Amino acid sequence: MTTLRHTALIAAKDLKLFSRDRVALFFSLGFPFLFVSLFSTILSGVASEDERMQLHIVTEEDSTGLSCHIAKAMETDDVEDLDPGEPLIIWDEDYDEAYNHVADGTIGAFLAFPEDFTDGISRGYGTTIEVVADPDNTYERAALKVVGEAIAAKVGLQQVVRSAITALTMETWLNSSDLTHISEELQTILSIQAGVPMRSSLIEYKVDKVGEVEAKEPATYVIPGYLVMFVFLAAASSAELIVRERQNNTLERLLSASVRREAIVVGTFAGTAVKGLIQIALFWTVGLLLFNMNLGLAPGAVILLSILTVIMSSAFAIMLATLVRTQRSASSIATIT
Repeated sequence: MTTLRHTALIAAKDLKLFSRDRVALFFSLGFPFLFVSLFSTILSGVASEDERMQLHIVTEEDSTGLSCHIAKAMETDDVEDLDPGEPLIIWDEDYDEAYNHVADGTIGAFLAFPEDFTDGISRGYGTTIEVVADPDNTYERAALKVVGEAIAAKVGLQQVVRSAITALTMETWLNSSDLTHISEELQTILSIQAGVPMRSSLIEYKVDKVGEVEAKEPATYVIPGYLVMFVFLAAASSAELIVRERQNNTLERLLSASVRREAIVVGTFAGTAVKGLIQIALFWTVGLLLFNMNLGLAPGAVILLSILTVIMSSAFAIMLATLVRTQRSASSIATIT
């Protein structure tokens, strides 16, 4: 019981000294919010617009291939004409270059048409559309996969319609003995197929606006950084206090008064930890009430991480005090760390 009482008294002593030191109070509790206010003002409005997704298309066919017409129809001519949320589609002409860009992270993914794309469709043996993507880039990979499926469905539907028309025409011809009529219809069909105009776009996008894009609150990522910084700064000040007490023989007087070493260490650690807890409580309260910061999907985990940071900074203060001999050394090392 005596050791616990001594521990509590030492922790209370450190807190009392901290509460009477106006400079320490200002730099530990008030000064950080000057930085937060400054950066919140400077960074206000950041990320207030959606980042437009870029989709890259590559074809290995020559300019007469169907894939080139598809890429030309899908390619974005003018970014200014795009609606909010509509992706920017870029036609890259070299497959190897696009592949290298994915490998080095310049782009996230691209959709590629093979060199036998037109032959596979026209001759009926089928073809494939390839999506080359960085495994970590899930958004562009999913978007290009949907685009590829839409192209495949569109081309497949046209093939079905063409086959049906051809079958019905052949059935009509088989029931007809007028060779002149058959020849005229054949020439008409061939001329229609040869002169079918390309649509302005094979893939149509519908953008639904569900709300305005809200800018990220700068305090959401500014406050946590300064919290860690000033918690460790307060811990370094505690280490400087320990060294000062050792120099003026305060620790020796405590030991001569039958205070155990464990009580001194644990009491100092507890006092530093309580100061850190006061800091994080003030930081989070002011951040939530005044700066509208967001704790994310797991507020409990954020609070737990903050408490662990306080524990680590308190242990850091004890360690720092054991490494230095003078108060000036403690102040210098605290500034460096």
